[in-house]
Amino acid sequence: MITPILLCGGSGTRLWPLSRKSFPKQFTDLVGDESLFEASARRFSGVGFAEPVVITGNDFRFIVTEQLERVGIPPAGILIEPEGRNTAPAAAAAALFAARSDPSALILLVPSDHAVPDPGAFRAAVEAGRGAAENGQIVTFGIAPTRAETGYGWLEAGEETAPGVHRLTKFIEKPDAARAEILFADANNLWNAGVFLASAQTIIAAFRDHAPAILDAVQAALDAGTVDLGFTRLDEDLWAKVPEDSIDYAVMERAGNVSVVRFEGHWSDLGGWESVWLESPRDENGNASTDHATAFDCENTLLRSESDEIELVGIGLKNTVAIAMRDAVMVADMSEAQNVKKAVSVLRDRGAKQAQHFPVDHRPWGWFETLVLADRFQVKRIHVHPGAALSLQSHHHRAEHWIVVSGTAKVTVDEEVKLVTENQSVYIPLGATHRMENPGKVPMVLIEVQTGAYLGEDDIIRYEDVYARGQGAKG
Repeated sequence: MITPILLCGGSGTRLWPLSRKSFPKQFTDLVGDESLFEASARRFSGVGFAEPVVITGNDFRFIVTEQLERVGIPPAGILIEPEGRNTAPAAAAAALFAARSDPSALILLVPSDHAVPDPGAFRAAVEAGRGAAENGQIVTFGIAPTRAETGYGWLEAGEETAPGVHRLTKFIEKPDAARAEILFADANNLWNAGVFLASAQTIIAAFRDHAPAILDAVQAALDAGTVDLGFTRLDEDLWAKVPEDSIDYAVMERAGNVSVVRFEGHWSDLGGWESVWLESPRDENGNASTDHATAFDCENTLLRSESDEIELVGIGLKNTVAIAMRDAVMVADMSEAQNVKKAVSVLRDRGAKQAQHFPVDHRPWGWFETLVLADRFQVKRIHVHPGAALSLQSHHHRAEHWIVVSGTAKVTVDEEVKLVTENQSVYIPLGATHRMENPGKVPMVLIEVQTGAYLGEDDIIRYEDVYARGQGAKG
C-alpha cells in the first residue's frame, strides 16, 4: 500500500482574489465541481492506496476535515504546522510520522493544488515507479512538456533503469525564455511536478545524509507535539527553530538515488491565471467564462464572476484576465498575470483586508460572511452545519440579534435554552454568555445583527468549545 501525503499549507497568492491567505487555492473549485484538494485526495485513493496523511496549517485544519468528509476519505493523520517552513520540513515530518507505524511503508509526497484530468493515468505512473521505490530509490515524476515553459523547474532524465523509470541526471531551475526553448527541444527534459515516491526510511536516510539539521529539528518538534481532536500538532516553539528550505534544494538535488518516471498525460500546477485559462473550457474565440460573465467581441480572455450578484461583461478584450468577487476585482493582461503576487504585496502593505482575508470566513461549524459593516453595527449571514455548535462565549463590546431564516437553532443565553425556528429571533445582550447550535439534519442559516463600540472578531471569550480552539478570533 502507498500512503499519500497531501501537502496543503500554501497560500496561492498568484490566484488572488479567488485564492487568499485565509482560504488558498487548494480548497477552491478552480476547475471542475470539486476543490483541488478534494480532487487530489480522490486521485490517490482506492486500490493500492492507504488512507492519506495531510499536512496543513492551523487555520485550515477543519476545512481539511470537512472536505475529506465530503469526498468520503478518512485521513490516517492530520499534522498541523504552526507556521509554513517550506516543503523540506513538511516532507521530513511526514516521513517520520509514517515511520512510526512502518519504516518500510511507501509514501507519496504530493502537493494538493495540481490539476490532473486523467487521474488513472497518473496512478499508473505511480505504479510504474513502485518497484524502484521499494528498492531504495526516491522516485520523482516528470511531465512530458507541451511548451517551453518558464514557470516550472525542469528535470533531465538519463538512461532507463526499469520499464518507464529513468535515472535522474539533473534538476534544472526555472529557465528564462531562451533556455526554455532549448530544454523543450530535447525529449529528455521534463517539467518537475514536485511529486516524490519512496519508503519512509529512504526519505529519512536522505535527510540524515544531506539535511541533518532539518531532520533533527523536525524530529524534536514531532516528538514534543500534542494530539488534539485527532490532529497532531507539531510543537510551536521547536518548529520555529526548523531551518526553512524546499525539499529539492535540501535533499533531492544532492541525493544520488533519485529516479524519474515520465508522465505523458495532462498536468498543471495551476500556478497562475493563465494556467487556469488553459485548463478551462473555451469557446471558438478562446474565451473562458463563468455563468455570470459574458464576453462580447473578445479573444483569448478569462472572465470569472464568483458571485451570482455580480454580472461581469467584457467588450473587445484580448488576452485579458478579469476576476470579479463581491469585495475585489482584478483585471490584467494575460502576459502580466504572474505579477498578481506583487499586487497582493502592495495591498497588504496598504492594509487592505482583501489582500489576505476571504469574504467568506470558514469555521469548523460552518461559515459566515459580512453583509454590511458600518460604524457601530455589522450584519452577517451565518451558516451552521447539521449537528454543529458554536462555542459557549461572551463579548465585552457588542450585543447581537439573531434572526433564523432557514432551519432551527438551539440557543443558549445565560441560563435559558430554547429552540428558535424560521422567522423567529432572539436578542443576546452585551456580556451575556451564549451559544448557537444546529440540532437538525439540514443546514441552519441566520442573520446576525451586531451593535456596539467594537465589532472585531477577537472580542470573544470562550468558555466551552467542542473544537478545542482556545481563545482568539479562530483559536
